[in-house]
Amino acid sequence: MKTGVRRIVKSGDAPPAIGPYSQAVMMNGFAFTSGQIPIDKDSGRIVDGGILEQTEKALDNLSAVLTQSGTSLKNAVIVNIYLKSLSDFGIVNECYARRVDTNNPPARVTVEVSGLPKDALIEISAIAPTLPFAGNKK
Repeated sequence: MKTGVRRIVKSGDAPPAIGPYSQAVMMNGFAFTSGQIPIDKDSGRIVDGGILEQTEKALDNLSAVLTQSGTSLKNAVIVNIYLKSLSDFGIVNECYARRVDTNNPPARVTVEVSGLPKDALIEISAIAPTLPFAGNKK
């Protein structure tokens, strides 16, 4: 993708945006994702279960958007995680560690928020390079 060209990303493997925003935007060799919540793309509903199931689904959705962008979570330079409760931090870390390169992890922000769309327990976004670079992992 040329630098300076803005491209909207739509992945059929992740739920569509639930508002006036894109799943991701690619520009200048990076994918900037919107926050992904644990929505099942077929039902349009939050997945059943607690923070473990919701974290796995939010990561699945994020990975689908990043894959459509030509990159992966292993290439992320920063990940933002929004939690309804910081008491879920440990469980989220366990799920997250299975998905990122723990030897070369991205920067990360994790904050507790008062509410998330559809009463989700977690929302995750990322910025990842899309152009070939040393160490790029699919």
